[in-house]
Amino acid sequence: MRKQWIAMILILCMMVNLCGCQKKKEKKKEKELTQVTMMLDWSPNTNHTGLYVAQAKGYFDDVGLEVEIVLSPDDTATDMVSVGTAEFGIDSQDNLAEGFVGDDPLSVTAVAAIIQHNTSGLISTLDKGIRTVKDLEDHTFATKDVLMEQTIIHKAMEKNGGDFGRVKLISSYVDDIVTALHTDIECVWSYYGWDGVRCEQEGMLINFVPLREMDETFDFYSPVIIANNDFLTESPDTAEAFLKAVKKGYEFAVKKPEDAAAILCAAAPNLNRRIALRSQQYLSEQYINDAAQFGVFDADRWNLFFKWVNENKLVDGVIPENTGFTNEYIVE
Repeated sequence: MRKQWIAMILILCMMVNLCGCQKKKEKKKEKELTQVTMMLDWSPNTNHTGLYVAQAKGYFDDVGLEVEIVLSPDDTATDMVSVGTAEFGIDSQDNLAEGFVGDDPLSVTAVAAIIQHNTSGLISTLDKGIRTVKDLEDHTFATKDVLMEQTIIHKAMEKNGGDFGRVKLISSYVDDIVTALHTDIECVWSYYGWDGVRCEQEGMLINFVPLREMDETFDFYSPVIIANNDFLTESPDTAEAFLKAVKKGYEFAVKKPEDAAAILCAAAPNLNRRIALRSQQYLSEQYINDAAQFGVFDADRWNLFFKWVNENKLVDGVIPENTGFTNEYIVE
């Protein structure tokens, strides 16, 4: 009997030890997760869906990462990534241009294209008759007073037989396009994937003139995922793992836009679910589009835009060919 009790005690001890070891292993596993910060360019929206899918579905965990998705203070995501406050962030090729020249260039590289083709353009109500960029003549246009923006519209009009001098510029930063188009602002440059969808969901009849149809030069990449250069040099495996999970997240959104929209709205409950769903359905066809896979850059198209930037002297210096992007960390 005594031997049986001793045997039982030994078995219980072994079970306790096994449980303790398992807990230690679980804690060790948690400690082994590499922490990474992704800084958004804007409040959560359908440009970011793949990130939230990767987080919700455990894709980041699967590659050994613990990813914190944060908002940038005062739209400074790129600056924060450049100084190493965050490993990853979001920006666009046109915004990055100025940062790639000068004595203290940005220490960032675009590592993935979130959307393959430029989905921005001119949005106006149907009654204004702005069906082409030339039709912007004698209409009011909201401008951020940024040289890049105005030069793009100027050159696009010029190529299509229009006179930029006849555009009535209104200095205004539009964050609510529906309200803006009910004022004296007749046209806004924005993205169809959110603002165009929102207008239509609000029952507005609109004209949308895609920027890339005005001139192939303006089919630049927007938005893109950027990464800190030192981080890429020191932790290439982590960068590749991050993008592997992100790629899987956006691929999920492509295949299941309704489910992806639900995940996004769960992460950002203040979003209008109806607009988010329609936007997701639209963008799910744009993430990969005609590319071989999610995230890859077309070097010719990237260089074409920066060549145009150089020719029009829009930055204080010259952006060398193949500056600011790489396909190195996107795995097939």
